[in-house]
Formats: sequence, structure tokens, C-alpha cells
Amino acid sequence: MAPPSFDLGLRRQAGALDPSPSPSTSPSASPAGPEPRAWQRRLIQLLRARLVAASPGGQDVLLHAGPGAGKTLGALLAFRQLQREGRLERFVVFCHRSAIGRQWVQAAARLGLDLRDWDAPGGAPPPTAGQGLLLSYQGAALHRHRLEGALGRLLEGRPWLAIADEVHHLGLDPLEPEATAWGHAFSSLSGGARLRLGLTGTPFRADNLGFCAARRIRMHDQDGPAERIIPDLCVEPRALIAAGDVRPLEFRFQDGWVEHGRPEDGHERETSPLSAEQRESWRARNLRRAIRPGDRGGIALRLLLQARRRLERVRLEHPGAGGLVVARDIGHAGTIADLLAQEGDRVHLVHSQDPEAAQHLAAFQAGEADWLVSIDMCAEGFDAPRLRVVAYLTTVVTRSRFVQAITRAVRMDGDRSGQESIPRRPSYVFAPADPLLISYARGWTVSEPYVIRPRPPALASAGGSAPGSDERLPLQALADDAGRMISVSGPVLPNIRRRSA
Repeated sequence: MAPPSFDLGLRRQAGALDPSPSPSTSPSASPAGPEPRAWQRRLIQLLRARLVAASPGGQDVLLHAGPGAGKTLGALLAFRQLQREGRLERFVVFCHRSAIGRQWVQAAARLGLDLRDWDAPGGAPPPTAGQGLLLSYQGAALHRHRLEGALGRLLEGRPWLAIADEVHHLGLDPLEPEATAWGHAFSSLSGGARLRLGLTGTPFRADNLGFCAARRIRMHDQDGPAERIIPDLCVEPRALIAAGDVRPLEFRFQDGWVEHGRPEDGHERETSPLSAEQRESWRARNLRRAIRPGDRGGIALRLLLQARRRLERVRLEHPGAGGLVVARDIGHAGTIADLLAQEGDRVHLVHSQDPEAAQHLAAFQAGEADWLVSIDMCAEGFDAPRLRVVAYLTTVVTRSRFVQAITRAVRMDGDRSGQESIPRRPSYVFAPADPLLISYARGWTVSEPYVIRPRPPALASAGGSAPGSDERLPLQALADDAGRMISVSGPVLPNIRRRSA
């Protein structure tokens, strides 16, 4: 997919977001609020056009923008401008995590917008004041019938915007409505909205389902009939890197020989190179063994040492930089955290069973730890611009999970933006040389189309889901260099270079 064009020739008035130029605007006039990026101005233009020229199917607008693009701020800037023009009066934000909800409230406050959280368990009705209402997907699903009446009274006769954050979570399955309760609740509650804006940095699902606020077109290719989800505005990571909005990533894949089975007297151990294994069951087994910190092959230990050394080097020019380790489970994470602590590093361990996980995340964001060791708690919406090194040590090898984890390290803050030239200094990703992970690294900067295939008759009749079609061919054998560190640079990745660890 070709990168979008952002050269719209638009300028911004002081104190407003109207893209039409004004002769009274002084070049030295200070703008009210953050200066919108080029793609954010284009989003405003797109939503305005949809409101002015309403057409069948034009209610839904899907924005696909890479991590760090500023989707939250872009949506709020768009609402504020369209409210000033008298085209919208209210907005309702739906999101899937309370931590992300707090970020929405804070971002709205920066723009002078009053976004209020609805506390469903507290039993209070939705607030009647303020321009915006914040709902969680879970709360909307649990209290859908109650909210239908309350929102109808609150928003009746008022043009309003529904915003679905990380909209790919809102799956739609007509065969199993209860299995996709979030999607059906959003569809019901947002039916009266003038526009529905879906935001995502991951415009695909592993279960082959469609999702809300996304238009689909019918297509036919070599595999037969299908549907394709088309974003109305696509902001690819490579375009954000070129603009200096986010950092590029450089990858270091640690290779090695993995031993199998138990040795018998007089027999050698059976070994397999991590990066060259083409048998799926062996590939998965190799990865499970490669991430063990105490494994005799030493892949995980070498990887962690490389990551620590890189973080030390990064801190020479970015003193507050920190690192993230993505672990497999709580026991695995605890072992890694202990190893880092033994080296003198300050470490915060976070997982879903930790009642203080939110405090530990906030402490890391504030610079109170060198490393954050996490199990699936630092993916979508986690914003820590100080994060510059990621060590990926888990057996989860779906493209969405890998990309979500590594792109936590691409974000920029205002202070660093003023100190670094474009392109920005890279962040670094260390991972085992698993063939699937290497293939994902090659294409993380480019958006791929999401194609929904019809289910096989047997699965459709049983109400099951068809397997995902995102299968990748493993790499060919890399000769006997399986003990080396494979270095892959970005943003557009060349052929793999091998160098000694």
C-alpha cells in the first residue's frame, strides 16, 4: 500500500483549527492548543466532508494510524473544530481499558473539552453536562439496555460523534452475537450518531471477523470471494518515521542451536538452529526453549545481555531512557526480573494479578525504574516515550501482538523532539531469531489489507471461526551461523545481515 499524501496545502489559524487561511493571522501569533499534524488536518477535512455530503454508508469512518501517530489527539481536535463550526455538539468515546480512558480524559482537558467518565457500577446516570461522555466497552455491553434510554434522552436532537478507540476489538459475528457482545453493544448505542469514527493501529483480527465502524467492499481473488476492510485514512508507520513523528526501529535477532530430547549414553544430543527451522511444531518448541533464561543454549541470556548493553549506550544521549521485557508468564517474568535486579538494575514487574500494576506502570513512565518486565500489560495505549529498548521473550508470535509490543518504543515526547533531528534516533528490539518474528519485523512499517474470508460450511454451521490466514513462510537455512546475532535495520528492512554477538 502506498503511503498517503499529506501535502494538503493547509494552514492553521491562531486559536482555531479551520484549515482555510486567514489574512489576519500573524505568523507570530501563538496557537491555542497543540499544533495539529498534517494527517490530523486531513482527518478534520474528511469528517467535515462526510457531514456536509452525507451518503449511504458514509456514517462510518475508519482511521488506521501507526502507534505514536496521535490518534487520540487527532480525534479530539477534529471534534473541537467541527463543534466550533456548529456541525457537532457532543461526542461519546468508547474504549477498552480504564488506563486508556484516563488518557482520553487528560487529552480532552488539554484542549478545553469536558469529557466525563460514566461510572456504571456506581449506579449514577450518564452526566448531562460537558461535551463528552466516556464509556468502556465492557460497561457498554453490561449496561446496554439501560444506556440506550439514557443516551437517547441525553443526545436526542443533538448531532454527535461516536469514537471507538482500538475499534478492532469490536468484532461482529452474526452467528454468535453473545460472543461479540462489545461489538453489538457499540452498534446499538451508536446508531443515532451523526458520525462513527473508528481508531486503530491494528486493522485486522486473528479470528477472521469484521468489526464496527469499518466499511467493507466485496472482492474476488485467486482464493475466491471475500470482503476487504478499507480504512478511510491510512497513516503508515513509515510515513510517520519520515515526518519525524515517531522513531524508527532497529532489530537484533539472537540466533542459536536448540537441543531436543534427553541424551542417551553414547548418543549425541539432537539440535536444531532456531532461525532455520521450517517444521512448525519444531519451530514452536525451539522458541519455548530459547526464551528460558537458564537454558544451556543461552539464547535468552545472551539476548538480555545485548539489550542491557544497548540501553547503556542509548543512555549516553538519552539519560532517562528505559527498557521493556515482554515475558511469557508470571514465573518467567519473575526470573527475568531477578536476573536484571542482580545486575544492579531497577526493575518493575507488572502482570494482571498484581493489584499495584497500575502504580508500577505509572512509576516506570515517570522514570523510577530502568526496566519494566511485563506480561501482556504494555500493548495498546501504553504511552512511555522514555522507552527505547524492547526485549521480546514470549511464545506469542501473532503479528498483532509482536507489532503492538515493539511499537511501544517508537513514541516521541516534546522535549526529545526539540533535541533530535529527523529522522529520529532509533529504538531497538531484541528477540529470538524465530522465523515468524523476523518476517513480521520486515513489514511492520507497512499496512497490510485485512481480508475476511467466508467460513468453511462445516465451521459456519457449527458457529465456529475459521483459522486465520496470516501464515508466513519461514526463512531458508542460514548455513551454520546459528550462534550469531542477526541485525536488521529499519524502517524499510534490507536483507538480513549477520554479525557476531
